[in-house]
Amino acid sequence: HLIGDQAEGLRWLGTFHSVAAQILRRHAELVGLQSSFTILDMDDQERLLKQLLEAANIDTKKHTPKSLAAAIDQWKNRGWTPEKLPAGEDFAEGRGKALYTAYQNRLRTLNACDFGDLLLHNLTILSQNADLAEEYRRRFKYILVDEYQDTNVAQYLWLRLLTSSSGNVCCVGDDDQSIYGWRGAEVDNILRFERDFPGAKVIRLEQNYRSTAHILGAAGALIAANKERLGKQLWTEDDSGDKVRVRGFWDGDAEARMIAEEVEDAYRRGIPYKDIAVLVRASFQMRAFEERFVMLAIPYKVIGGPRFFERAEIRDAHAYIRLLQSEADDLAFERIVNVPKRGVGDTSVSKILHIGRENGVSAMQVVRHLMTTDELPGRTRTPLTNFVRDLDRWRDLLKTGTPHWQVMETVLEESGYTDMQKADKTSGQTRLDNLKELVQSMQ
Repeated sequence: HLIGDQAEGLRWLGTFHSVAAQILRRHAELVGLQSSFTILDMDDQERLLKQLLEAANIDTKKHTPKSLAAAIDQWKNRGWTPEKLPAGEDFAEGRGKALYTAYQNRLRTLNACDFGDLLLHNLTILSQNADLAEEYRRRFKYILVDEYQDTNVAQYLWLRLLTSSSGNVCCVGDDDQSIYGWRGAEVDNILRFERDFPGAKVIRLEQNYRSTAHILGAAGALIAANKERLGKQLWTEDDSGDKVRVRGFWDGDAEARMIAEEVEDAYRRGIPYKDIAVLVRASFQMRAFEERFVMLAIPYKVIGGPRFFERAEIRDAHAYIRLLQSEADDLAFERIVNVPKRGVGDTSVSKILHIGRENGVSAMQVVRHLMTTDELPGRTRTPLTNFVRDLDRWRDLLKTGTPHWQVMETVLEESGYTDMQKADKTSGQTRLDNLKELVQSMQ
């Protein structure tokens, strides 16, 4: 209602990169692109960089495409085009600038850009076209930035270009919550805000509505040790609450034992299980707690996700081990014969299971028989043959005394299961963390 007819303004609500992408689409020709440019994902980016490294006769095992991608991302986060790359920044014994230049030229040939280019090209466009920059300053009369402590240099420079004449900018952030330095975030952006925008009014939001006084006191005392911060004193109208207790443990299992003892003690004192909660930072940490709770018959429910041992990736890993232990485990066979995808379709799997049931033998026995006949098409028989050979090789590892946790690692790597998760950019890393925790618990 307040915006009225200027509904176009709603399009300028988004992340730095999404807004920058809209601007770049409108003025792509100013940086040698067409408006239909493609934004590469990480896989395409690394594949392109691998081609450039190989063309330059650089050892891709010593200087990997992933490490070059990380270096270029950091350079772009700092607003450095190839010609602005400082002498101290390098890659592959002095070849960083040449590789960076070749990469940018190749992207233009492909009419593509990567994530970092969205802001970097904006900086080029606005700094080299004064009339265009002034047009956007008029368009963006007021600018609001959230989580300002997490902005990087490129985002900061872009913001300065858009607000240099009006100064109408409101930034919300907390210097004490800057945790993305590894991703290029610069906490100095918020620390020097008053110098960058003289006359800016600073409003400290110090009243806390979430925590008790003791928790705020502990947090405030810890963060006060930081040397570079604006400073604030959190307070609450809530009661003092329980005092914070800090405990140290050698590992997650020791932590789980103590927590389980606390739960049992609370239950004996009349506190029902439903009134007790355990908060964890990441899902893989639940493994130790769940094992302990099961051992002690403490009932529990996982909020926000399945139980650790009910997660698909954990059940897949278990299925591999089960099949190594017993070829008669048809449920395990059915679960992982085509995970990751090997070209064994549902129809073939159903046929194998049906033959096994008809003849009173396991699915694996059926597969071993079909490997010697022409009953299955070659496109199915070949992957099944490879699958059986892999299982036999991994089973031999167990027979020769290889620790079972090492066998688990080998199975996940050689089966392609790990690569399958790496290719999933949404939740693959979480699954990999869970699998790593599984291996550690087996060890």
